[in-house]
Amino acid sequence: MVAEAGGASKPARADVTGTRYDLVINGGRVIDPESGLDGERSLGIVGGKIVAISATPLSGTHSIDAKGLVVSPGFIDLHSHAQQFAGARMQAMDGVTTALELEGGSLGVDAFYNRVMAEGRPINFGASVAWTKARQQVMDGVTPSGKFDQKMELPNWGKLANPQQAQAIFALVSQGLDAGGLGIGIPLGYATQTGRKEYYDLNLLAAKRGVPTFVHYRFQSTDEPDSSFEAAEEVVAVAAATGAHIHICHINSSDLRDGKRIVALFKAAQARGVPITVEAYPYSGAASSIGSSIFRGPNWRQRLGNIEISDLEVDGKPLDQATFDRLQRDDPDKIVIAHMTRPGIVPGDQELLDEAVLYPGGAIASDSVPWTVNGKIIEENVWPLPPNAWSHPRSAGTFSRFLRQYVRERHAISLLEGIRKLTLIPAQTLESVAPQMANKGRIRIGADADIDIFDLATISDKATFEKPAQPSVGMRWVLVAGVPVVTDGRLLPHALPGKPIRAPHGG
Repeated sequence: MVAEAGGASKPARADVTGTRYDLVINGGRVIDPESGLDGERSLGIVGGKIVAISATPLSGTHSIDAKGLVVSPGFIDLHSHAQQFAGARMQAMDGVTTALELEGGSLGVDAFYNRVMAEGRPINFGASVAWTKARQQVMDGVTPSGKFDQKMELPNWGKLANPQQAQAIFALVSQGLDAGGLGIGIPLGYATQTGRKEYYDLNLLAAKRGVPTFVHYRFQSTDEPDSSFEAAEEVVAVAAATGAHIHICHINSSDLRDGKRIVALFKAAQARGVPITVEAYPYSGAASSIGSSIFRGPNWRQRLGNIEISDLEVDGKPLDQATFDRLQRDDPDKIVIAHMTRPGIVPGDQELLDEAVLYPGGAIASDSVPWTVNGKIIEENVWPLPPNAWSHPRSAGTFSRFLRQYVRERHAISLLEGIRKLTLIPAQTLESVAPQMANKGRIRIGADADIDIFDLATISDKATFEKPAQPSVGMRWVLVAGVPVVTDGRLLPHALPGKPIRAPHGG
């Protein structure tokens, strides 16, 4: 199907208009969620950009025959903690061409970008400014590593800050924005006792700087007080009062079984002009550090909807009380899977998941967590991943799972609207802070050639909770800036065309 797949190595041939194409994609079903295009077209690519969209075949140095396949913008993930080679490659196999660490963020921002650019990545990358890391530096004296280490065991970072400490925290956050951070990551759910005034002031800062905030809201509980609904109210109130664009993370897991009421709250707020956006992933099992406040307190199991200890699992195995207690004491950063709803088992739970995943105007985002082996994050440049590599299956299969379940099998959403949730909506969420995103999430002249070519009849997630290290299938080609990183269904380990996504005030 491919003639000379790979980067251009000789002068491109010209078509009848005289244009010389590096790569052409002929005869695919092209989906552009911006214009509504859904039809057979051919694309011409030069210098990493789409320069031609034609109803007739084109010729170029390299060509892909996409007959019978879908050609769409590359998928954009607003919520990926797996900022490592392993994470980026598994996501590339899932059609992701841009994966951003926005809920958690990073500090210092320059160090994060410099490290990842030096290592190289197959897909585009970027990060917000980590409020939690700024707090850990001020409250606990810890120098941030720039990597995904939540440090739940630190004693002071989640407590109320005095005025001087708050001022120091805001100064560090501002420095991160000066360095090009893509907004402010505010996972309140891991620091529930921090000040409400501090959260309000953070969003005032964001509004003044013209950047979004990305929030994991404060509480996660079906019971009042301190319920998920109350946490949602806080987000809406602060967005309405400050004018800050607040992006709300993973409403599928945060809302628990109050999803219908909270979704109605968000829709009503948006209808009144409150600047909030949302995301969800198509799994019911959430992932969090076992030492987080979610799993603490005398009634935490009841507050999460009367879950059992056996509803929690680590490394694919259900927990017992003794193991749970040991990990909370000795390894509080250990990622635990929490099955807080059971679609297909508990009546009504599938409908709750659908409310979140199909939210009108909502993005699909994975909340990928880093891949580990025997509890150690995989830092090495390896492919394929070892069979015993572990992560949440959403780190490998979110986007293919959504297309398989919601588009192909259930017909719950059209292909065009489904692609919109994977591409254009996340791009638009970031355009105000990262002008690069105005050229992503679209198939149009001048757009970046971040492109997926997949078989709708076979695209599917393969990762499971028991065996997560299984790449998705059905994604035939993935291009980043016109460079194939997946070709004929195989990842190319040496292709590293990923570029930084960064705010313009960055270095």
